[in-house]
Amino acid sequence: MDVLLLGTGSADGWPNPFCECRSCAAMRVAGEVRAQTAALVDGTLMLECGPDAPRSAARLGRSLAGVRHLLVTHAHPDHWGPPALMWRSWTQARHPLDIVGPPAVLASVAQWAGEQQPVRPHAVKAGDRLRVGGYNVRVLAAAHSTPTVGPAVLYDLTGPDGTRLLWATDTGPLPARTLDEVRNAAYDVVLLEETAGDAGDAGPHHHDLKGYAATVAELRRRGAVTTGTRVAAIHLGHGNPAPPELDDRLRAWGVQAPRDGTAITIAPDGHNAWPAPRRVLVLGGARSGKSAIAERMLAAEPSVTYLATAADRPGDAEWAARVRRHRERRPPWWQTVENADVPAVLRSATAGDAILVDDLGLWLDCVLTTTSGWAADARAGEATTAALDALLAAWLATPARVVAVAPEVGAGIVPATPAGRRFRDELGTVAAGLAAGCDEVWLVTAGLPRRLR
Repeated sequence: MDVLLLGTGSADGWPNPFCECRSCAAMRVAGEVRAQTAALVDGTLMLECGPDAPRSAARLGRSLAGVRHLLVTHAHPDHWGPPALMWRSWTQARHPLDIVGPPAVLASVAQWAGEQQPVRPHAVKAGDRLRVGGYNVRVLAAAHSTPTVGPAVLYDLTGPDGTRLLWATDTGPLPARTLDEVRNAAYDVVLLEETAGDAGDAGPHHHDLKGYAATVAELRRRGAVTTGTRVAAIHLGHGNPAPPELDDRLRAWGVQAPRDGTAITIAPDGHNAWPAPRRVLVLGGARSGKSAIAERMLAAEPSVTYLATAADRPGDAEWAARVRRHRERRPPWWQTVENADVPAVLRSATAGDAILVDDLGLWLDCVLTTTSGWAADARAGEATTAALDALLAAWLATPARVVAVAPEVGAGIVPATPAGRRFRDELGTVAAGLAAGCDEVWLVTAGLPRRLR
């Protein structure tokens, strides 16, 4: 199956023509314009046909003369522009066109379709199955509805070669019914809308980035998204950060935000995924936001083991409040291991596990305490070194996906005490050793992450 993305933008495109926000300004400076979301499959089937789609095809050098089947999710004008049927009637094509969509879409077909170019309307609702051409289509429920367009639908599309695609726009977090119906689907490609970014006003009808990660995690738990599934974010609006930053955010989840005109060839061998980085180190100063950034990187994993490395601090109410806030912001499907033996957990992990270590400074504090490493004698130093070596060996050997957080202490003043200097030196050595074996290394300052590797 070959999929050409005619557009990847939201209803107002990206940038919004009337907006001067940071995201829209960055898009204009880059000369990038994303049209309303639509796709052309194998040159014969279209997914959505809003006003932008026919002109986008022309700009990309593709004719729509071969289109025999049109699948529309709902009647919002960025998804359904019926004047295209009139434009089609002005040509010499005489083959019938299947139009599949909810009743609100089909209500306008007769007004625009030419008499010499027959159309075959197929009114559908969630739960329906049909065959158009060589494609098997299963209609799924979406979390997207208004009184004027009725319930929207999503499409589960299987091509003649057996490859399988989920077209999921527009929708908010998927209904329970849909999640049940896609269990073990093992899609080759999932094209899932992510409209609102960080805007915080997605409502129930669209995904923002946080909700998008949760939906991808749920699809992975249910076997709809596997290690071989390519996942792409579409229907992108200006609530998102500019593309370079958005690309970084999504890559951590094994997701991409392909540009308009991207051609996706879906391989039938089940190897279509964009893999996420497997070993990641996140550095940052105190209150820099490094833990939140690290947690965000694993937000789309179906399960996460959170290794909380701090020792207990009985009677410290302020510390207890900090710990509580950390716990409350973790997704409910994460498992927390307190006072974790980090090397042991890494050694026992298996491929497919996801682990967050937060943080290595607190872990080192515990190591120095239990090995008498705060002392200056050689014996204590050997025990500490052995513990650090065990961590590095486990880090390099584990088959799991691991994100580790570490304080960046090398940029500060030289500590005034031998113990402080010992801690700084050992932590710097550990961080450098882990970084050498990382796919990515990040430095977080004032909540802003910058990739060092």
